[in-house]
Amino acid sequence: MSLTVSASVYDVSLIKFPKIRDPRGNLTFIEQERHIPFKISRVYWIYDVPGGEKRGGHAFREQEEVIIALSGSFDVLLDDGKAQKIVHLNRAYHGLFVPKMIWRRMQNFSTNAVAYVLASCQYDENDYVRDYAQYTRLMQEMS
Repeated sequence: MSLTVSASVYDVSLIKFPKIRDPRGNLTFIEQERHIPFKISRVYWIYDVPGGEKRGGHAFREQEEVIIALSGSFDVLLDDGKAQKIVHLNRAYHGLFVPKMIWRRMQNFSTNAVAYVLASCQYDENDYVRDYAQYTRLMQEMS
Protein backbone atom coordinates (compact mmCIF):
# COMPACT_ATOMS: atom_id res chain seq x y z
CA MET A 1 0.00 0.00 0.00
CA SER A 2 1.62 3.29 -1.04
CA LEU A 3 0.92 6.54 0.73
CA THR A 4 0.75 9.57 -1.51
CA VAL A 5 -1.06 12.24 0.49
CA SER A 6 0.68 14.11 3.28
CA ALA A 7 -1.84 15.11 5.93
CA SER A 8 -1.51 17.98 8.38
CA VAL A 9 -3.19 18.78 11.69
CA TYR A 10 -4.52 21.82 9.83
CA ASP A 11 -6.61 19.47 7.64
CA VAL A 12 -8.56 18.41 10.73
CA SER A 13 -11.88 20.25 11.00
CA LEU A 14 -14.83 20.58 13.33
CA ILE A 15 -18.19 19.74 11.76
CA LYS A 16 -21.30 21.29 13.30
CA PHE A 17 -24.30 19.00 12.89
CA PRO A 18 -27.89 20.28 12.88
CA LYS A 19 -29.32 20.80 16.36
CA ILE A 20 -33.07 20.89 16.77
CA ARG A 21 -33.91 22.49 20.10
CA ASP A 22 -36.99 21.21 21.89
CA PRO A 23 -38.11 21.62 25.50
CA ARG A 24 -38.56 17.83 25.64
CA GLY A 25 -34.91 17.30 24.66
CA ASN A 26 -32.68 18.31 21.77
CA LEU A 27 -32.19 16.24 18.62
CA THR A 28 -29.18 16.09 16.33
CA PHE A 29 -28.92 14.05 13.14
CA ILE A 30 -26.26 13.12 10.61
CA GLU A 31 -26.83 12.45 6.92
CA GLN A 32 -24.00 10.66 5.16
CA GLU A 33 -23.76 12.63 1.92
CA ARG A 34 -24.61 15.93 3.58
CA HIS A 35 -22.65 16.12 6.83
CA ILE A 36 -19.93 13.47 6.59
CA PRO A 37 -17.15 13.82 3.95
CA PHE A 38 -16.96 10.05 3.29
CA LYS A 39 -19.10 6.93 3.01
CA ILE A 40 -19.62 5.49 6.49
CA SER A 41 -18.40 1.88 6.58
CA ARG A 42 -18.14 1.35 10.33
CA VAL A 43 -19.33 2.87 13.58
CA TYR A 44 -17.85 2.19 16.99
CA TRP A 45 -17.91 3.81 20.40
CA ILE A 46 -15.60 4.02 23.40
CA TYR A 47 -17.06 4.22 26.90
CA ASP A 48 -16.38 3.32 30.56
CA VAL A 49 -12.84 4.69 30.21
CA PRO A 50 -11.15 4.54 33.65
CA GLY A 51 -9.82 7.83 35.03
CA GLY A 52 -6.47 8.82 33.55
CA GLU A 53 -6.58 6.28 30.71
CA LYS A 54 -5.92 7.20 27.08
CA ARG A 55 -7.35 5.70 23.91
CA GLY A 56 -6.04 5.73 20.36
CA GLY A 57 -2.34 6.41 20.05
CA HIS A 58 -2.17 5.53 16.37
CA ALA A 59 -2.78 6.74 12.82
CA PHE A 60 -4.58 5.11 9.91
CA ARG A 61 -3.06 4.70 6.46
CA GLU A 62 -6.44 4.95 4.67
CA GLN A 63 -9.24 5.37 7.19
CA GLU A 64 -10.83 8.75 7.84
CA GLU A 65 -12.95 9.37 10.91
CA VAL A 66 -15.42 11.73 12.52
CA ILE A 67 -15.17 11.63 16.32
CA ILE A 68 -18.12 12.82 18.41
CA ALA A 69 -18.46 13.26 22.18
CA LEU A 70 -21.98 11.87 22.51
CA SER A 71 -21.82 12.26 26.27
CA GLY A 72 -19.34 13.97 28.56
CA SER A 73 -16.07 15.34 27.24
CA PHE A 74 -12.52 14.42 26.24
CA ASP A 75 -9.53 15.86 24.43
CA VAL A 76 -8.20 14.64 21.09
CA LEU A 77 -4.45 15.14 20.66
CA LEU A 78 -3.63 15.43 16.94
CA ASP A 79 -0.11 15.13 15.55
CA ASP A 80 1.25 15.16 11.98
CA GLY A 81 4.91 14.63 12.90
CA LYS A 82 5.63 18.38 12.71
CA ALA A 83 2.79 20.09 14.56
CA GLN A 84 0.40 19.12 17.32
CA LYS A 85 -2.94 20.44 18.40
CA ILE A 86 -5.50 19.47 21.00
CA VAL A 87 -9.24 19.69 20.36
CA HIS A 88 -11.63 19.52 23.31
CA LEU A 89 -14.89 17.76 22.41
CA ASN A 90 -17.90 18.27 24.67
CA ARG A 91 -20.91 18.86 22.42
CA ALA A 92 -22.98 16.04 20.92
CA TYR A 93 -23.66 18.17 17.83
CA HIS A 94 -19.96 18.65 16.96
CA GLY A 95 -17.86 16.08 15.12
CA LEU A 96 -14.10 16.18 14.60
CA PHE A 97 -13.09 15.16 11.07
CA VAL A 98 -9.70 13.43 11.16
CA PRO A 99 -8.20 12.61 7.74
CA LYS A 100 -5.95 9.62 7.14
CA MET A 101 -2.36 9.66 8.41
CA ILE A 102 -3.01 11.93 11.39
CA TRP A 103 -1.78 10.52 14.69
CA ARG A 104 -4.53 10.78 17.29
CA ARG A 105 -4.90 10.07 20.98
CA MET A 106 -7.99 10.61 23.10
CA GLN A 107 -7.40 11.59 26.72
CA ASN A 108 -8.88 13.41 29.72
CA PHE A 109 -12.19 11.55 29.54
CA SER A 110 -14.85 12.87 31.89
CA THR A 111 -16.96 10.46 33.94
CA ASN A 112 -19.48 8.67 31.69
CA ALA A 113 -17.95 10.10 28.49
CA VAL A 114 -18.88 8.33 25.25
CA ALA A 115 -16.72 8.76 22.13
CA TYR A 116 -18.76 7.85 19.04
CA VAL A 117 -16.69 7.31 15.90
CA LEU A 118 -17.84 7.19 12.27
CA ALA A 119 -15.21 5.51 10.09
CA SER A 120 -14.66 5.37 6.33
CA CYS A 121 -13.30 1.79 6.39
CA GLN A 122 -14.13 -1.53 7.92
CA TYR A 123 -11.73 -2.77 10.58
CA ASP A 124 -8.33 -3.75 9.15
CA GLU A 125 -5.40 -4.15 11.54
CA ASN A 126 -3.00 -3.56 8.61
CA ASP A 127 -4.38 -0.01 8.23
CA TYR A 128 -3.08 0.98 11.67
CA VAL A 129 0.28 2.64 12.30
CA ARG A 130 0.76 1.98 16.03
CA ASP A 131 4.45 2.87 16.42
CA TYR A 132 5.11 6.61 16.59
CA ALA A 133 8.69 6.31 15.29
CA GLN A 134 7.40 4.42 12.24
CA TYR A 135 4.70 7.06 11.81
CA THR A 136 7.20 9.93 11.76
CA ARG A 137 9.36 8.04 9.22
CA LEU A 138 6.32 7.52 6.97
CA MET A 139 5.39 11.20 7.23
CA GLN A 140 8.95 12.25 6.31
CA GLU A 141 8.87 9.93 3.28
CA MET A 142 5.57 11.48 2.16
CA SER A 143 6.75 15.10 2.40
